[in-house]
Amino acid sequence: MWEVGALIGTAVLVLFFLDSLRARERAVRAGREACKRYGLQFLDDTVSFARLRLARDDEGRLKLARTYTFEFTETGNTRRHGAIVMLGQDLRDIQLEPYTIQ
Repeated sequence: MWEVGALIGTAVLVLFFLDSLRARERAVRAGREACKRYGLQFLDDTVSFARLRLARDDEGRLKLARTYTFEFTETGNTRRHGAIVMLGQDLRDIQLEPYTIQ
């Protein structure tokens, strides 16, 4: 009987892992596009996982909210921080540290 529980648990973990990979890929794309839109350089071409929590979407459904951080630069001399919040597979918010416009 415990084998069935182990199989179900493994399946849930695999699905969570795959869902997290898709959300991360979308976060990288969103960070890259935001930097391009504002004339910034998206550093290291990656995001790093910062936080996982439950949140409700606009229809009131409970979803996983993942926060990713990344770094960008406006001049190439300084590293600035940004954050991306993904609600499920959807982009919820992008935050950029204040920077000087050249």
